[in-house]
Amino acid sequence: MLDRTDRSLVGIWWWTVDKWLLASALLLMTIGMILVMAASPAVANLINLSSQHFIVRQVIYLVPALVIMLSVSMLEPRPIRTLSLFGLFMVIGLMILAIVSGSEIKGATRWISFAGFTLQPSELAKPLFAIVSAWLLTLWREGEDFPGWAYASGLAAVIIAILVVQPDIGMTVLILMTWGFQMFLAGMPMLFVIGAATIASFGFYLAYLNLSHVHLRVDKFFKGGSWQVERAKESFAEGGYFGVGPGDGVVKLHLPDAHSDFIFAVAAEEYGAIACLALLGLYGFVVVKGFARALSGEGLFCLIATASLVMQFGIQASIHMASSVDLIPTKGMTLPFISYGGSSLLASSLTMGLILALTRKRTNGNPLSDGGRA
Repeated sequence: MLDRTDRSLVGIWWWTVDKWLLASALLLMTIGMILVMAASPAVANLINLSSQHFIVRQVIYLVPALVIMLSVSMLEPRPIRTLSLFGLFMVIGLMILAIVSGSEIKGATRWISFAGFTLQPSELAKPLFAIVSAWLLTLWREGEDFPGWAYASGLAAVIIAILVVQPDIGMTVLILMTWGFQMFLAGMPMLFVIGAATIASFGFYLAYLNLSHVHLRVDKFFKGGSWQVERAKESFAEGGYFGVGPGDGVVKLHLPDAHSDFIFAVAAEEYGAIACLALLGLYGFVVVKGFARALSGEGLFCLIATASLVMQFGIQASIHMASSVDLIPTKGMTLPFISYGGSSLLASSLTMGLILALTRKRTNGNPLSDGGRA
């Protein structure tokens, strides 16, 4: 056990980090491994791979994910801002590289491949953009004549343009919501926020008219007929309150994305509605606790950055679960920490590590944040 007088890096971290948020993240990782082990063997057999293929790869990604989350959670706001700025420029370069020479999967070029593994750089762009944009907006509010809102808006426009070209509408939605939420927190006039929301709605209408996969998914949602969604809905009916039992579900035998985009349906069938509600409650706890810690933190930067990271985490989970029960059109968005996917797991770990770092308490005259100053 670490004593409160321990002034080592680990000792200070242990007594200042929010242990409830840390425990929640570790619990979600554990649940994710259990569900990936349940869902992925059937999917691997469908595409003639070893039954343990996805499980082994998820374990390989889990190790660096844990390292990233714990290491980032020990950082102070100043190095977080600096590293995020350099990291975001690198990720934007990788996103462009994915368009130019990346692997095309289901009509989209979002991935780059190396050493037998694939990476979706846009997953990492979400938390990095939230940090850099929060920094720019804080400098705008705390500085003199610094147009941070314009730089943040321009950065968001660049990322969104790349995402539309890939295309990745779901990620575009998250970046837009992050930007709008941060602008609201930074004190932009409500009329500006309403105008931005109107423009965004018009943009999605244009996407519906001009992007075939968006048109198809929206039409299927309103008219019915999405085969995967119908199977997912059946899994909730089959599972009942307490599920059919671990490993006894059949929906994973038919859904090609049961281990990723529809892993919530596998959980519903094998563990039941009660378990799904408990998982929903766990995500809700992370969101509520994260917002509470953001409000109690020191400095505008920590407030904007933490709140937007928590918002991203909660919205992504909501989109995944809502599409599984046919409340919104399917979007192929992973469930944070739960779905199979190295990029998603690394991005979720980075997001949670940043939340843990920015919500740490400081004592002895060492404040949590130095505002937005470099």
